[in-house]
Amino acid sequence: MKIVFMGTPEFAVPSLEKIIETYGVECVFTQPDKPKGRGKKVAISAVKEVALKHNIRVMQPIKLKDDKEAIDYLKQLEPDFIIVVAFGQILTKEVLDIPKYGCINLHASLLPMYRGAAPLNWAIIKGEKKSGNTTMLMDVGLDTGDMLLKDEVDIPIDMTAGELHDILMERGAELLINTIEKLKNNEVTRVKQTDETFYAKMLNKEIAKINWNNKAIDIHNLIRGLNPWPIAHTSYEDTPMKIYKSKVLKEDSNKEPGTILSVSKEGIKVSTLEDVLLIEKIQFPNGKPLTVEQYINGNEIKVNNKLS
Repeated sequence: MKIVFMGTPEFAVPSLEKIIETYGVECVFTQPDKPKGRGKKVAISAVKEVALKHNIRVMQPIKLKDDKEAIDYLKQLEPDFIIVVAFGQILTKEVLDIPKYGCINLHASLLPMYRGAAPLNWAIIKGEKKSGNTTMLMDVGLDTGDMLLKDEVDIPIDMTAGELHDILMERGAELLINTIEKLKNNEVTRVKQTDETFYAKMLNKEIAKINWNNKAIDIHNLIRGLNPWPIAHTSYEDTPMKIYKSKVLKEDSNKEPGTILSVSKEGIKVSTLEDVLLIEKIQFPNGKPLTVEQYINGNEIKVNNKLS
């Protein structure tokens, strides 16, 4: 069986490795190398690293839709499947029509909800109790193709986006293998998506600003959903303060939202529109992330100051 794999970040790595192990991969498509970090040293994608390790041909079109040579190569290859996991480019109908069984995408949400670039983050930000992976037969829309298989996971109240990412990353590989087998044997029913969805737009630092006039649970979900990036933040005495970990306390406060109620080794209690938020892990500029207990062992956080 001929399989072409398209993917770029770490999330796609277990899927690529599992497909290599099970079927082999003819070629890997990934995003072009780009400068990374303060030194702007050119870095290759996590998927490219795996492909090179296995001596698999790598193609890195800037825009696949405009790359005639890459598209002609795909046509000549006549793949059975093109498997897409966080590739980062939209495929045209010309490409979608090439493989025998179609282009299969692994998407990190329970479609049709949370289409878009950051589905697992937004599932947590919106307070969902469940998430999962969906495989779908790709069409020209954005995450709108017919659904094939799903794998559901629970989201505990303290789970971060990074933790959910790692779970879905590993479980997605098995779901893809199962999907390939069932499609090949004509054992899967395609299910059309409804229009009911939430568009999981790309994350940015503007989204990460905490509004203390929200409920404690909503702020807590924002903190979880933006960890490990871009990290929710507020301001303490005009100094940016990132918040990595928190907890909702079912306590009342008559203080203005954002007011620091108490500081202890357990954390910083802050008033909100509803209930109290306990901040447990923070980071100030030029420092590393610390628990509040670690930070106040040498620094002061003043009660009654207002976070903004």
